[in-house]
Amino acid sequence: MNSPEKLPAGQKILSLAKESWAVSWPMTIIMFFMFLIGLADVYVAGRINTEIQAAYGVSSQLYFIFSIIAFALTVGTVSLTSQLYTSGREKDFIDSVDSSLTVAMLSGIVFSVIGFALARPIIQSMHIPYILKEKAVVLLRIYSTGLVFTYILTCTNGILRASGRIWKSLFTMAVVCILNTVLNFTLAFKTPLGFMGIGIATVISVSAGCVLNLLFMRPFVTALFQFSPAAVRKIIGIGWPAGLLQIFWQLGAMVLYLILAALPANAIETMAAFTNGIKIESAIFLPAFAFNMANAVLIGNLLGKKNYRDAFSTGIVTAFSGVFIVLILTLLVMLNARAIASLLSNNQVVIEECARYIRIALLFEPIMAWAVILGGALNGAGDTKTVMLVVAFCIWIVRVPISYLFALKFGLGAAAVWWAMNFSLLAQSILISRRYFSKRWIFKALT
Repeated sequence: MNSPEKLPAGQKILSLAKESWAVSWPMTIIMFFMFLIGLADVYVAGRINTEIQAAYGVSSQLYFIFSIIAFALTVGTVSLTSQLYTSGREKDFIDSVDSSLTVAMLSGIVFSVIGFALARPIIQSMHIPYILKEKAVVLLRIYSTGLVFTYILTCTNGILRASGRIWKSLFTMAVVCILNTVLNFTLAFKTPLGFMGIGIATVISVSAGCVLNLLFMRPFVTALFQFSPAAVRKIIGIGWPAGLLQIFWQLGAMVLYLILAALPANAIETMAAFTNGIKIESAIFLPAFAFNMANAVLIGNLLGKKNYRDAFSTGIVTAFSGVFIVLILTLLVMLNARAIASLLSNNQVVIEECARYIRIALLFEPIMAWAVILGGALNGAGDTKTVMLVVAFCIWIVRVPISYLFALKFGLGAAAVWWAMNFSLLAQSILISRRYFSKRWIFKALT
């Protein structure tokens, strides 16, 4: 049988596409489960009232900020373990697994305590309507109690997909999704917990997923609270830019909430519409992010084999595949914008603004997908610093200033924020593409 390097160009592209799809489609299903989890949260919050929906939006953004270190550690872990898994260095692979789990667990405990203790002062310091603050504090404290399980679940999912065990991760996330959805409706509507049930459902379901993944990883976890200093340095060295990127991203989203909160009319309704719009958009964004994570594993595995030519080609093939899927989903959502928006709220102002968000923000969704998926390839190669610098520039030099100036100073309202998001995505796509096609990330992997 011909090796991929010796195949004719057309057959080689098809072979690479099949390999890419074999990893990408289970990741897409996993991300779809994650989308359903968020959708259930927003739906239940909206059925309680608009204030709960807006408070959920604020608390969930802060929850993600506290989860950033988990994401950063996972990016570093996937880049390192995916390369070690195919390189034949079994001991180094085991050391990296033990190290990443230990650091994830300890970090999760620390941020659980910090999140719970600082929930009130953080929320009280934010310039959001007073009526939202107490509810947001309660939700953030509940979410914080489950941060340690979130850290372990995120880390173990990364290790499972990096080591060719993505089906086990898929099963875990299916269980988490079903459990979270059932508990959401049960606790919020059938018990005295009310809106607190939204957060409690998340904590219980994530804890169950954490236990499942630890059981799946028993064959190659030698010990917890044991780590290799060299492996930890590599994981942190690769992961810290990804963590900083998430800080920039989440803080940027929080600033957009604050800009919307300062609008002279319908501020709460616009914030709720933004919350709903983000969740609807995530139906499209999450498949793109699934291809991002699949690309990281594929590139890491190929670099571990020292197959640099196919690593470059696979990144492009995976990006085109993801963009095609995103384009189809974008068209479906945009053509049904108002009907979809009405599923998450019964407030007419929220529905109309959410529909406008969909019609504007989703125009650049395929461009976003291209940038995100190629960024995953760079992450898999360990070139996380470049991705971080590009995203930071596009958010804080493009998105936030344009949003503030045109929405508030020039009085163009929420639509200016939606268009600013598009312009920043275009800039991000151009800069990421330039880095990828320069092949400097391959040269970095060679050193």
